[in-house]
Amino acid sequence: MSSDLIKEIRELKKERNAIILGHNYMDYGVQLVSDFTGDSYDLAVKAMKTDADVIVFAGVYFMAEQAAALNQNKTVLSPDPNAGCTLSDSLDVDTLSEFKKMYPDAPVVLYINTSIYTKALADYIVTSSTAVKVVSSLDSDVVLFGPDANLANFVEKKTGKKIIKVPPNGRCMVHASYTKQLMEVARRKYKGAVLMAHPESPLEILEASDFVGSTNQMIEFARKSESRDFIVATEIGMINALKLQVPEKTFYPLVTTEACGCARCPYMAMVTLKKIRDSLVENKHVVKVDLETAERAKRAFENTMKILGKT
Repeated sequence: MSSDLIKEIRELKKERNAIILGHNYMDYGVQLVSDFTGDSYDLAVKAMKTDADVIVFAGVYFMAEQAAALNQNKTVLSPDPNAGCTLSDSLDVDTLSEFKKMYPDAPVVLYINTSIYTKALADYIVTSSTAVKVVSSLDSDVVLFGPDANLANFVEKKTGKKIIKVPPNGRCMVHASYTKQLMEVARRKYKGAVLMAHPESPLEILEASDFVGSTNQMIEFARKSESRDFIVATEIGMINALKLQVPEKTFYPLVTTEACGCARCPYMAMVTLKKIRDSLVENKHVVKVDLETAERAKRAFENTMKILGKT
């Protein structure tokens, strides 16, 4: 991590009236230069409210796409447009369209980890922190939900509604690798530590965890908890966010990158300080979304915000 590079990025932000939105899974240095850190939904809201001329989205590509859709009059930059997402890639427009035909009366609730083009076919866009509340509020016992099957299982259990998974087996490549055995090993290794799990994890992990929540909810829970030690069952970059925001407590990953390469999302790792600097210097990788698609996706996003009392 270069202090000179961090200083240069901070100066570039001032020159260009730019902000950097950094996902909680980003590397430590990237979080240091970010004006806001948070989960996908939180950062999308921040993007809508900013007075900046330029938004650099330090996260995977679907996040930058959404920021571009919500901010047609701003320049949105993706430091690396190849930073994809296995969840987003698992659901395309054609597949979602077919399910909509099979269940024409069912509302479509999409997890935020989707492309902007599938979002344009949705009625609501949720994150792990809002999915249960949104689905619970809908006047329908049947809901189309995608693309994360693990989150869909969690929502189904919490709401009692029939959740049609679109596609049936969408998974995050990181969370899908977590097992109850890994959790049991971690509990033996870190005796007495509270285990926090992300809802993208398999149901067997969620049912045996002490707390289940989004990345932002994990930070808030750890901050308020009387416990001092925590095991974190989500992408390992989350440890950076927890250390920065709750520095007085200790956090252990469910599994380390040394033990399993699956602990780190290779796409999240693609976003680096150098790429952020280059995007600001060269106006590199501008993200564009056509107006019709943007407006349709924005409506779905605003529908969610109304339910959550944000508008």
